[in-house]
Amino acid sequence: MKKLINKVGKALQLILQAPVKLPGKAMDILRYLAIGLGILDSVMDEKGETKKDRVDEEGGADESQ
Repeated sequence: MKKLINKVGKALQLILQAPVKLPGKAMDILRYLAIGLGILDSVMDEKGETKKDRVDEEGGADESQ
């Protein structure tokens, strides 16, 4: 599922950056789809992480002394 979302997101980014003339509403729809896929991708990343992974990224466990 993640691979599919990444591929569709990259395709949308390519279409949005290409110098192609599309109707205004079509471009708006593509922009919203790209934003939605970006949000979905980030939410899926957060669900896949465990608490330990997030602590490791932030620089270690609680260092209170």
